[in-house]
Amino acid sequence: MDRNYKEVYLAGGCFWGVEAYFAQINGVIETSVGYANGKTLNPTYMDLNSSGHSETVYIKYDPQIISLSRILDYFFNIIDPISKNKQGNDMGAQYRTGIYYSDTNDIEVISEYIKVEQKKYSKPIQVEVLPLENYGLAEEYHQEYLSKNPRGYCHIDLKSLPKDNEKETLKEKLTDIQYKVTQQSATEPPFQNEYWDNHKKGIYVDVVSGEPLFVSSDKFDSGCGWPSFSRPINEELIVKKTDNTLGMARVEVRSAKGNSHLGHVFNDGPKETGGQRYCINSASLKFIPLEEMEQNDLGKYISLIK
Repeated sequence: MDRNYKEVYLAGGCFWGVEAYFAQINGVIETSVGYANGKTLNPTYMDLNSSGHSETVYIKYDPQIISLSRILDYFFNIIDPISKNKQGNDMGAQYRTGIYYSDTNDIEVISEYIKVEQKKYSKPIQVEVLPLENYGLAEEYHQEYLSKNPRGYCHIDLKSLPKDNEKETLKEKLTDIQYKVTQQSATEPPFQNEYWDNHKKGIYVDVVSGEPLFVSSDKFDSGCGWPSFSRPINEELIVKKTDNTLGMARVEVRSAKGNSHLGHVFNDGPKETGGQRYCINSASLKFIPLEEMEQNDLGKYISLIK
């Protein structure tokens, strides 16, 4: 798989409709249908009553266009998450719901998503979250079935697919500079941005996803004209990538969940705090003051504020 793409495997009942639904989503590069996490390798459709596999859709996607969290938004839009071994009119273990991952870095995103989603239901969510153990392609006639048979059975209302795509939604949500920075890796002007000289106590979150990234206690004045931090709240909250644009070798910093471009990290920060300088665009951040953290469900980070 191309290193710039990611993948996830979703079981949501009969895979004909799930595949047709996700194939229409902006940022999804490739789909296939198959049988996942069963007791045998290379099963056929006739084996499913005893093999333990689930009807599953493989999804390759571009994280520059759509995040894993957004894919899960779409997924939960088409399943009944509290139904066990039944979706639509289809019943049996092969129609169970599941999220199967091949990248262990996705576990945190998936687990946090399920945790938040559970608050909407009084009964436990039945979607199993497991590492992918095996996946075998289904027979050819199952692949893109509804494209070849548009009147075929589908338990999903394909009209429920949101008309707007990820990028258009963000364009409406964000200001022009926020969109250009987070989605197109632009850089805002130094000394002419919202937080470069902000000295208030609080927390900085991703302006797109709301995930917590930095706290005021780790912010320092580097003189560069952009917000500078000695470290993120947790290294797992950010992703570092090699950036060779503009004729320079730099290390780009992106948010792990929202995949927003944040800025770059340099090795010229204060030695007493580790020597790193996270040079971050204000446009990629939203500042939550200390006194508002509790009401924004960020109370667990208050102890980090000094």
